[in-house]
Amino acid sequence: MKIDGMVAVVTGAGSGLGLATARRLAKLGAAVAVLDLSQSAAEAAAAEIGGIGIAADVSDPAAVEAAFDKIEATLDTPRIVVSCAGIGTASRILPRDGSLTIDAFAKALNVNLLGTYAVMNIAARAMAKAEPLDADGARGVIVNTSSVAFEDGQIGQAAYSASKGGVASMTLPAARELARFGIRVMAIAPGLFETAMSAGLPDDIRAEILKSVPFPSRMGDADEYARLVQAIVETPMLNGTTIRLDAAARMPIK
Repeated sequence: MKIDGMVAVVTGAGSGLGLATARRLAKLGAAVAVLDLSQSAAEAAAAEIGGIGIAADVSDPAAVEAAFDKIEATLDTPRIVVSCAGIGTASRILPRDGSLTIDAFAKALNVNLLGTYAVMNIAARAMAKAEPLDADGARGVIVNTSSVAFEDGQIGQAAYSASKGGVASMTLPAARELARFGIRVMAIAPGLFETAMSAGLPDDIRAEILKSVPFPSRMGDADEYARLVQAIVETPMLNGTTIRLDAAARMPIK
């Protein structure tokens, strides 16, 4: 599917992977709606790329629905939707103080999994009513963000890995269900990337982590994620799959 002239929505686009994706899609000619939990971050990103910025908590379906209503009224039906909104969590099942960590687990699922599902659900409803764009009957593309933690989760990542595993697991059934509407669904599972989540890592810990990254042995650049989003949108046969974007990294037990 072409990108030029399309309406795109990117969640979590106030920073990191989402911001890089919003920038790339705008550069390629899309009208981009920037969704972020922070109103100021959404507006700043939108001003930079000539899009619109909307504050929305993806774990609140009503807020997501209101955001999509605004996007349709302002720009048109979104044909490209990329979910980058998410939180990183580190919480042991049995911490030393013996406290329950159920709330932390629920929060990770609410934002990372329920939030991704809500965006996909509402986006698909809008796309399904739109006119096909080509001879294949394509109406739109949805790209969700998983993580290599869905396969290589570390100690303390039970909640995060479960949430990102859910994103990966629903990719194929979602693609199969939405195929009759001409909507493709893909997921990207990034490895170690330079984002706000990784910015605070001490140098010694960063160096230790990078030992498990074969080549290139460095943190990923956010634009490399964005370039994969571009490839997915532009390649019709990519559907129903989770792609690891990780420089062949397989996380050791830590």
